[in-house]
Amino acid sequence: MNLTNTIQCGDSAFLLKQMPKDSIDLLVTSPPYYMQRHYNMAGMTIGNEGSVEDYIESLMEVFNEAVRVIKPTGSLVYNLGDKYINSSLLLVPFRFAIEATKKNDIRLVNNITWVKTNPTPRQFNRRLVSSTEPFFHFAKSGDYYYDRKNFFERKVNFIKHKPTNRLGGKYREMIKDSNLTTSEKKNASEALNEVIAEVKAGSVQGFRMKIRGIHAEAFGGQEGGRKIQMERKGFTIIRIHGNSMKKDVMETTVESVPGLKHCAVFPLGIIREIIKLLCPPGGLVLDPYVGSGTTALAAISENRKYMGMDIDPDYCEIANKRIHDAG
Repeated sequence: MNLTNTIQCGDSAFLLKQMPKDSIDLLVTSPPYYMQRHYNMAGMTIGNEGSVEDYIESLMEVFNEAVRVIKPTGSLVYNLGDKYINSSLLLVPFRFAIEATKKNDIRLVNNITWVKTNPTPRQFNRRLVSSTEPFFHFAKSGDYYYDRKNFFERKVNFIKHKPTNRLGGKYREMIKDSNLTTSEKKNASEALNEVIAEVKAGSVQGFRMKIRGIHAEAFGGQEGGRKIQMERKGFTIIRIHGNSMKKDVMETTVESVPGLKHCAVFPLGIIREIIKLLCPPGGLVLDPYVGSGTTALAAISENRKYMGMDIDPDYCEIANKRIHDAG
């Protein structure tokens, strides 16, 4: 039976077991938070466990099955909120992320921070207002679908300043004062002149230069090539092209839907951006705690297929109504 573009009402841990492995492109979800919400449903226990450990164990029952059904090119994105007990932050989301990577052969790609521009206006005398939540991006392999270009794509109008004759002056002094060999200093000066000419011609926005013995060395990762350049040539130049930088921070308001009886509505704009980033066009997006159906609406708006699950019949009805009303 084809369950694409449907909301299934039932326990997602059970429903996921009925699904074939490697069948979902992207999972995006936000499980009930630990001791944060009161879900008025008989038998609804997740989020109301007696301890953080029991709560994470409940999450892992679903997460383990979710990893199984995600394609090797797929991703899982979990949004979780934290909780204070006796004025101490429990770090619930991070405990979950650690457990998820321990128990499954997956990688944690990013901890994307959602910054709420309109958090609940509560002031505390002994702590600051909580205004962020993490979205953890997990992947089953290094081949996960990733469309970085379309993630929060915005046209950025950079203010261009006319380069002055002093451009690169500090680097000339650094080269002169460095312990590079005569040959390395000559090559560094020529490379500096070249990039200055590019800035003046407008082909690059700006640059940075790192010089061996002057700047701290980079270690591995994305800096690997620059580290090798500093070791072999004595310097490296980083050209800045003026493209908008894709950061691990998403800043939006907390959303509410008039007349919607759901106490924790997903931010639709963020979910649309995540889908554009991690799910190929026409792909299938799953939310095992679909709640009011925001993930399904986001998938539809981005021309992806959806599948939702929820144990609460009332939420399943709400989700189906929102999808129907959206047309």
